[in-house]
Amino acid sequence: MRTDLSPFHLAHPDKLFIGGQWIVPSGSRRIQVIDSATEDPFLSVPEAEEADVDRAAAAARKAFDEGPWPRMTPTERAVYMHAIADELDRRSEDLARVWTTESGVVNSAARITAKTLGDAYRYYASLAETFPFIEKHHPKGGGNFGLLVREPVGVAACIIPWNGPLRLMTFKVAPALMAGCAVVLKASPEAPSSPYLMAEICEAAGLPPGVFNVLTADRQVSEYLVRHSGVDKVSFTGSTLAGKRIASICGERIARVTLELGGKSAGIVLDDYDLDLVAQSLSKSATYLTGQACSSLTRIIISKHRQSQLLEAMAHHFGQIKVGDPFDAQTGMGPLATAKHRERVEGFIAIGCDGGGKLVTGGKRPQHTPRGHFVEPTVFGNISNNSVIAREEIFGPVLAVIPVENEQAAVLTANDSVYGLNASVFTHDAERAYAIGRQLRTGTVGQNAFRSDFSIAFGGFKQSGLGREGGVEGLLPYLETKTLILDELPAFLRN
Repeated sequence: MRTDLSPFHLAHPDKLFIGGQWIVPSGSRRIQVIDSATEDPFLSVPEAEEADVDRAAAAARKAFDEGPWPRMTPTERAVYMHAIADELDRRSEDLARVWTTESGVVNSAARITAKTLGDAYRYYASLAETFPFIEKHHPKGGGNFGLLVREPVGVAACIIPWNGPLRLMTFKVAPALMAGCAVVLKASPEAPSSPYLMAEICEAAGLPPGVFNVLTADRQVSEYLVRHSGVDKVSFTGSTLAGKRIASICGERIARVTLELGGKSAGIVLDDYDLDLVAQSLSKSATYLTGQACSSLTRIIISKHRQSQLLEAMAHHFGQIKVGDPFDAQTGMGPLATAKHRERVEGFIAIGCDGGGKLVTGGKRPQHTPRGHFVEPTVFGNISNNSVIAREEIFGPVLAVIPVENEQAAVLTANDSVYGLNASVFTHDAERAYAIGRQLRTGTVGQNAFRSDFSIAFGGFKQSGLGREGGVEGLLPYLETKTLILDELPAFLRN
């Protein structure tokens, strides 16, 4: 396994990127990163301490309060955004490789995602010409001219998880930089490589010192970052439990916050749709990133009289998925990210087996993978929406099929969840898909497949989060609005 892969090296794995420099960490503790498919050591990086957070926050604070970055025009910042995009294109293979190694996503999918990261920076750069950073108004409260100006919120702490660091890092950092913020990026201990590569990319792009900083830390030091008085905004992606803690801390000091949290997303199958097509679609989406995706469709809701047919089709298509080395082009699903997480997923599978439902396929570790954090794609049928595996986020390739009486019951069941991140409606009728989609309390609704689109907006209702990422909606949380009421317009606005 892996005989065709060349050695991988970070430029500065023994240091932290703070204030535009690679610096020696305050302490000696290190984080050991493990290859998810082989369980071999992959990388060792410093574990940041509170003193390192102080240094990073001070560097970002200085860059924002005294440096040129927030004082540049959007057009001037766009030049740097394009330079970052070009570097991302150049390093896309490295980014894809570390994502596969650390998180388990099959490399063919990782490479597709990595090649799109630069386009996100180019998109936000394009907003320099189209987004109204300054709007003219006719004031009613005195003065002759009113302006609505949008200014950067300040220092942004961007905290990303281990499952999808490439995309999640991009849709926090790109809008934050375009807005004019300074960033402290906090990487997860399980997957620090892509943030380290991003630091190398920003260094190569020539960002002013302190505009972009990278730390890797665990929970206690991460909370210290969230509490830090030098941080104006926190953007977090992770569990709902951690998000509640972060929201409470930000609430104490009225820090701005964006939260992208958990999900237990429903796929509603209407009676007009072909069940083999449903099973094919789900076998692809449910195994993407080994199910370690917050927006994955994990509750499949269908009329009682069609459930057995769907389960038969799902057993066939899920049984065809090749589980194994994520760098093998023939592999359909790789490992889970860590041994601890596999134990968690297996715990939920055991609950499902003991809970009265029907185990249709999967449920075990593949016999041909003695090493690595592998588990079979798993489908349960005849599940109650009140059961544990239908209500709690498992974060693995485990689906619960829930039978209902009719379409109205399907909508009620889909909405009967503390989460509201994603959903899909399987039907050939666009009008019905739209009508049901408008009834679902969820941030995204797709038709006939798992779908999401960060170029529009991504985020959730209820306990799935606060705010949106992606598109123009993802830029707004990094901006404050200010009203200026003037007797005369500045010269540059008179045309």
